[in-house]
Order: sequence, then C-alpha cells, then structure tokens
Amino acid sequence: MVAVVVVVAIVVVVAVIVVVAVVVVVAVVVVVAVVVMVAVVVVVAVVVVVTIAAVVAIIMKVVVFVIVRTYAKVVIAIMHLKTLQRL
Repeated sequence: MVAVVVVVAIVVVVAVIVVVAVVVVVAVVVVVAVVVMVAVVVVVAVVVVVTIAAVVAIIMKVVVFVIVRTYAKVVIAIMHLKTLQRL
C-alpha cells in the first residue's frame, strides 16, 4: 500500500514537472515570437522612413535644380535686356 502511494506521488510530481516545463517552453516560444515580430515591425518602419527620406531628398534636389535653373534664366534675360538697352 505504501509502495503504491509512493509510486502515485512520484508520477504526480513527474507529471507536474512535465506540465511546468511545457508551460515554460511555450511561454519562451511566445516571448521569442513577440520579440521577433517587434523586430520585424521596427525594421519595416526603418525601411519605410529611409525610403521616404530618400524620396524627399530626390524631390528636393529636383526642386532646387528647377529653382536654380529658372533663376539663371532670369539673370541671363536681365543681362540680355541690359545689353540691348546699351545698344
């Protein structure tokens, strides 16, 4: 009778240990999955921000180029007008 109780107690303790181990493993897997998902979201956000910054930089270069070119044309036209006035 005592041997049966001891065997049942050992089985229960082993079962509890196995259940706790499984819960811990599942918890670790969930935490790792959450960390990986957060890392992926951060990487995607960084890529989006860098892409937007690159597009804005290209647009600004085009705008500055157009402004400088227009200014140069205006200056050249004014110089031509001054030259024509001297004639």
